[in-house]
Amino acid sequence: MKLFVTSKDNLIIYFLIIVLLSGLILFNHDAVAEVFENASPKRDLPIYCVDKGDEKICSISFDAAWGNEDTAELISILEKYNVKATFFVVGAWVDKYPESVKQLHDAGHEIMNHSDSHPHMTKLDAEGIKKEINSCSDKIQAITGVRPTLFRPPYGDYNDRVVASAREINHYTIQWDVDSLDWKDLEPSAIYDRVTKRVAPGSIVLFHNAAKNTPAALPRILEKLISDGYKIVPISEIIYKENYKIDNSGRQIPLPAEQVN
Repeated sequence: MKLFVTSKDNLIIYFLIIVLLSGLILFNHDAVAEVFENASPKRDLPIYCVDKGDEKICSISFDAAWGNEDTAELISILEKYNVKATFFVVGAWVDKYPESVKQLHDAGHEIMNHSDSHPHMTKLDAEGIKKEINSCSDKIQAITGVRPTLFRPPYGDYNDRVVASAREINHYTIQWDVDSLDWKDLEPSAIYDRVTKRVAPGSIVLFHNAAKNTPAALPRILEKLISDGYKIVPISEIIYKENYKIDNSGRQIPLPAEQVN
């Protein structure tokens, strides 16, 4: 068994180094975080939320993959509160409910891409990913006349290849930072609590168009957000289209003027 012995002077040096590092972390947390972020392997991340400073602005989104029970009611609720939302629809859903796609578009909501057949995108190669996205966008464009620019991976399942492939065909990949968990059939009060306690400036909220209790929870949620001073806009209006970076939490951050080429 070996014993490691150090001198009193070395102990003092080690102590000073620890104090210095602690001070850096306490008083210059951003600088330390940047060092670790730069040292980490770079990943191609989707947009989970957006850095909007103190500006009270957020987006509400709905995924439409299977049922269509509540779409008309959701349109009515959103119209009552003068809120425009983003609906991510699957191509197969568009095939089944083209009239609902048109109703959503005519009501002023964004119709965006949720893949054509709702697969796990990470199991596809780049060409398969692009085919899924383009097929869905073709169907949406045929009905609305507008080609989607946003893509949400089914199941929230993505990797670098998925994000890069979507970008190559002019689609921003979008996730969320506030999950209502409405698909678990939570009670309306539980959905309300989850959303209203988590929304922050720049948040993107996830709902589903055929979840059991979303129509019951949505009016109170909208009333609360509006009374708290939030402006609710479609996702294409909250994200930055250029001169930005995405940090390791998925937050989209505008670049300072001096970093813009």
